[in-house]
Amino acid sequence: MEIRKVTENKTQFLSLLLLADDQEDMIDRYIDQGTMYVLDDDGVKCQCVVTDEGDGILEIKSIATEPSCQGNGYGKAMIDFIAAKYKEDYSILQVGTGESPLTLPFYEKCGFARSHVIKNFFTDNYDHPIYECGVQLVDMVYLQRRL
Repeated sequence: MEIRKVTENKTQFLSLLLLADDQEDMIDRYIDQGTMYVLDDDGVKCQCVVTDEGDGILEIKSIATEPSCQGNGYGKAMIDFIAAKYKEDYSILQVGTGESPLTLPFYEKCGFARSHVIKNFFTDNYDHPIYECGVQLVDMVYLQRRL
């Protein structure tokens, strides 16, 4: 297993990016300013894009694992890699997600705790309703992990 930085042609991983954020113009907002990593284990299994939000905060803008590879520890390995790589330069790693019974427990298992909420983020910023596990995503829930 190898995690490597992607510096060119980040959109070659669009299928993975769209798993984390299913509206391409939302991806366009962070893809160029963010730093992308991919986890390769006999093929790319997971991607992550992080951005500097200032004040010692590094934000995960996108993280996704190939559906057939989920549950094998790739997402956690990516988060642990990001945390270790940036712990000298940042004090907090944060991520925003919907009120999903799938993703919130994953982040909490990875050491994140709820921080704050942006009301109506998904309904205000997406051109269609987004559902995960039968739940419509409305508010953006931010979680943080101390580095």
